[in-house]
Amino acid sequence: MLRDEKFMRMALALAEKGKGRTSPNPMVGAVVVKKDRILGEGFHQKFGGPHAEAIALKACRGEAKGATLYTTLEPCCHFGKTPPCTDIIIQSGIRKVICATVDPNPQVNGRGLKSLREKGIKVRLGILEKEAKKLNEVYFKYITTELPFVMLKISQTLDGRIIHPDLSVDFGSEKFFSELIKTEGLWIDAVLYDASSFETESVKTLLESGNFSKSKVILMGGWEKILSRFRKIKREARKNFVLVPTDLESIKAKKGGQFKIWKIKRSKNQTPELVSLLKKAGEEKITTLLLGGGAEMVTQFLKQGLVDKIWYFISLQISGRGQKSLGDLGVRKLADAIVFKNCEYQRFKEGLLVAGYPN
Repeated sequence: MLRDEKFMRMALALAEKGKGRTSPNPMVGAVVVKKDRILGEGFHQKFGGPHAEAIALKACRGEAKGATLYTTLEPCCHFGKTPPCTDIIIQSGIRKVICATVDPNPQVNGRGLKSLREKGIKVRLGILEKEAKKLNEVYFKYITTELPFVMLKISQTLDGRIIHPDLSVDFGSEKFFSELIKTEGLWIDAVLYDASSFETESVKTLLESGNFSKSKVILMGGWEKILSRFRKIKREARKNFVLVPTDLESIKAKKGGQFKIWKIKRSKNQTPELVSLLKKAGEEKITTLLLGGGAEMVTQFLKQGLVDKIWYFISLQISGRGQKSLGDLGVRKLADAIVFKNCEYQRFKEGLLVAGYPN
């Protein structure tokens, strides 16, 4: 067991190297071992490129017969951008496959492991399964629901206020957040802003950081409000933007043709249907969506249970300025409050970061 965990941890570490490059595919790492000697290793390096298992087996230079393959995700068994990994594994002469978790992709979902067993290859499933699922939490959500993994960031002072842009608080700034994301290796496909709370400089900082340079910026709100904010964006940066007006009847066809616009359904009270927005994002291959700002918008996402993970920054200042971080969530007793689960904490000189999953 300890031996298997050792090599699976190596495979998980390899898988992480693909973070930010494989979307909408999962991150996968693989290690080929024979008599405790590593013959080959590999990871899925980019979308459309060879899979981890194929790279690891190629590195074995024909010596894989009788060896054990450790992989962080069930090998694929269908033709996509690349041939099925199961065929490559069978042809290589691998004796045993140790897999962390099943691939929930409807085209795989147990079929890959079944095909290996049918060819006489021993299969063991579940080594470091929890860690493997955590690594690909975005992929698991997207492939099973066709909706993006929604993340919320909140930066606030001790008195519960959104940090005011006029205050020199580096901890709560977009710059600090983008640097932290870069360090953590997190990838964001798109950032959603409420036009009413949209800060041009904040978005500029995000787009200039390494992990956000190719991200879409989705701007939602009244058409005139969107345009007033959008005009402040430099022309070369506008290609990153998607506009989501909430008053479709006010858009003139000749105006709308100049920009990329998503037309989203509205509910009976004329507010945008957030689930429809997420479905559209999923159709556009957006696997991760960050809620960038707007207390009212963020509140609605939370009330409807549409947030998957929250990054909560609490700075060690009392500002007395700025808006409240959240609106009324409709909580009337503490037992009904949103609870963070599986939290991780990081302490900084300027404050505390809590990352967790809302119930």
